[in-house]
Amino acid sequence: MSDRRLPSADTQNLSPHPSRRRALGKGLGALIPGAGALAGQPRADIPLTKLVTNPLQPRQSMGEEELRDLASSVKQHGVLQPIVVRPIRDRFEVVAGERRWRAAASAGLETIPAVVMSLTDQEALELALVENLQREDLNSMERARAYQRLSGDFGLTQEQIADRVGKSQPSVANAIRLLNLPPEIQAALESGRITEGHARAILSVPTDAGMLRLWERVERRGLSVREAERLARGSISREIHHPRPQDPQLRSIEQDLSRRYGTKVSIHGTRSRGTLFFEFYSEEDLQRILDLLLK
Repeated sequence: MSDRRLPSADTQNLSPHPSRRRALGKGLGALIPGAGALAGQPRADIPLTKLVTNPLQPRQSMGEEELRDLASSVKQHGVLQPIVVRPIRDRFEVVAGERRWRAAASAGLETIPAVVMSLTDQEALELALVENLQREDLNSMERARAYQRLSGDFGLTQEQIADRVGKSQPSVANAIRLLNLPPEIQAALESGRITEGHARAILSVPTDAGMLRLWERVERRGLSVREAERLARGSISREIHHPRPQDPQLRSIEQDLSRRYGTKVSIHGTRSRGTLFFEFYSEEDLQRILDLLLK
């Protein structure tokens, strides 16, 4: 990724303090010298038409109701805390405070107070990540992707990421591991259909197929994290003692049977020898499957 540090003549005096990199984990106010709050820092009232979205913004979703409430507050009280921007050609990219910017637009404001800083891509991502983490605005998957970006795009180790954002190295490692989930499960976690605790239990299963089976069961039955962990331990045992079929024809048969009987069907073994499993989730579900099988 290119380094887009683009200082301009009128913002040179707002360049970040050399200690900024070590202050990232200590809070957004510590990113700017001498600040417990941004209100006392040099700022400018920037026209909203001059602002552009930060493509490095780790937060991808913003609740409409939350945004409406913030816009109502902004309309009544104004923007109490300036946003942070960096100059990009003839515009300013919003690094921290995108919700305040959008709320200001919804409230009909023409300008917004902003602190202008000259930042590289890495520094912009770190600052945006810290702000969202402090406000607890990021969901588990957004946090995982942001950590991965710091690692993959900028070459930071997990220890360095933890130091930047004020987290422990194990918490960073556990967050990044969520990216090993199949896409369907990542989507369920991101939408809130399962919790991070469920996701970690599912992650303990060694194969994608096993993870998907457990996830479907967790969602269908509304299982607790503890129940998911118990089933995960059973799934691991089955994966070890009953390897999943590699034969694509057997996998196709599994899918056909699952559609036919309306439940998860799995085959363990080969076409010459193995076992066939039908899952059921209640007494009524068992009777329904038996009725279909015995016809």
